[in-house]
Amino acid sequence: MSMNGSAIVVVEDEQSIASLVTLYLTNEGFRVTHVADGALALGEVERVKPDLVILDVTLPGMDGVEICRRLRAAGDALPIMMLTARDSEVDRVLGLELGADDYVTKPFSPRELVARVKAVLRRSARATGEEPEILRVGEVTIDLARRSVNAADGDVTLTAKEFDLLAFLAGNRGIVFSRERLLDRVWGYERPVDTRTVDSHVKSLRQKLGASGGIVMTVRGVGYKVDAGDGA
Repeated sequence: MSMNGSAIVVVEDEQSIASLVTLYLTNEGFRVTHVADGALALGEVERVKPDLVILDVTLPGMDGVEICRRLRAAGDALPIMMLTARDSEVDRVLGLELGADDYVTKPFSPRELVARVKAVLRRSARATGEEPEILRVGEVTIDLARRSVNAADGDVTLTAKEFDLLAFLAGNRGIVFSRERLLDRVWGYERPVDTRTVDSHVKSLRQKLGASGGIVMTVRGVGYKVDAGDGA
């Protein structure tokens, strides 16, 4: 699936936010349809058959959580991103457990939202076999199927979690993740893990990537991201 021209349905009742999101997504080549009432959202999704839905949690008519629940109950694998003004753990976990592919808290940067949209669409394409399972950032090539990594200095041997961390960050290229969110998305809930674990894995990743280690960037006071400084 090429992201250029992908159709997105935005379900958002705050006109200012809807207009901003629509503007940024349209400028990136997406085809955007906006719905302001949750009760109309399911019909619009059926009509448009979009590649992704962006759902506000709090909507008139039917809230985003219920819309997400109904889409998933129907067996729909459609990628869903949820927006919320609330930042509670309960809301976030509920949204993800219902099958949302990402969860963005207001206020958010429109550029970050666009980056997250692209990341969700890339993951969806890989899951359906429509996109090669190869990620490239600068001189680093990550083969997701073979779980192998090649960098400027040659092949790189990583532990399972180091690979998972690198693949997750590279698959969401340019997006900054806090240590807590990385623990959630990479380590999961199988056991408590100290946030210092993330720091130690990042340090090891940089060392093993050698001359290419700079793609794993620290964003002071926030967390980490993977990107190529030269835009490659």
